[in-house]
Amino acid sequence: MISTTTPAKTPLTQRLLQRAHSRTTSASLYADKIHQKPLLFRPSSTPIPSTNARTHRQHIRSLAEEKARKRKRKPAPLSAKEKRTLGVYEIPKEERKYAIYEGLWRMWCAYIREILGIPPTASNGKVEQNGSAQKPKTVYVTPASAGPILASADFHGAKITCVRSRCAGRVGVEGIVVRDTKFTFVIVNKRNEIKTVPKEGAVFRFEVPLADDEEVKGDAGDEVDVEHQAGEDAVDLEEVRRGKLVFELHGEQFKNRAVDRANKKFKMHIPPDL
Repeated sequence: MISTTTPAKTPLTQRLLQRAHSRTTSASLYADKIHQKPLLFRPSSTPIPSTNARTHRQHIRSLAEEKARKRKRKPAPLSAKEKRTLGVYEIPKEERKYAIYEGLWRMWCAYIREILGIPPTASNGKVEQNGSAQKPKTVYVTPASAGPILASADFHGAKITCVRSRCAGRVGVEGIVVRDTKFTFVIVNKRNEIKTVPKEGAVFRFEVPLADDEEVKGDAGDEVDVEHQAGEDAVDLEEVRRGKLVFELHGEQFKNRAVDRANKKFKMHIPPDL
């Protein structure tokens, strides 16, 4: 028990020491080990600034400088001027060839047929399912069903033709889209030239073939000899090739980037000047 003669103002720590040591020893230990030694509750935390206004301003300034140093460690994105200076979107002259982008056009046609729900057409007009040839299900493509899908589609690789425009010099421009920007279509034509066609005040036409050349060829790459037989199962090879869907799109309705087009609601309205 604590002695009743211990002063009431004696610190609790010193009174606990008196349980194991004498008064002289406990007083010495308290003075050397506890009273004169600071107790750090948060040794790794930021020191709290004093109430002095000058010290507080210095503390705020140091925090801002530290934040600026951390910001400089992460490279900032390139501005539009820097992208033009570096030529990020410029196509090198050796890559401005129409033949290079024909493969991209075939991939785009397969992409459009897939999102429209058109099954691939084999050389005999049937689809291979479960190891046996079956006649494909009839698919009807209407403006009501295809319109919302095409309004959110990506046109990189599409083969388009400008059929109407406020500027008569742009009518008839044809090529494969290599860049689909917010306000323009950048295309490469058969003469290996890069053309930029504004979307404003223009109508573009594009065709989607129902089958590629690879789809009407055999395994060895040779064309399959399709016999013309009477009946609904007979398919003409040339008719399969000539089958295509033709669409027209108004550039005014596509004045947004391809990445933003998927989430944008399409509002139907016809420009009055077209």
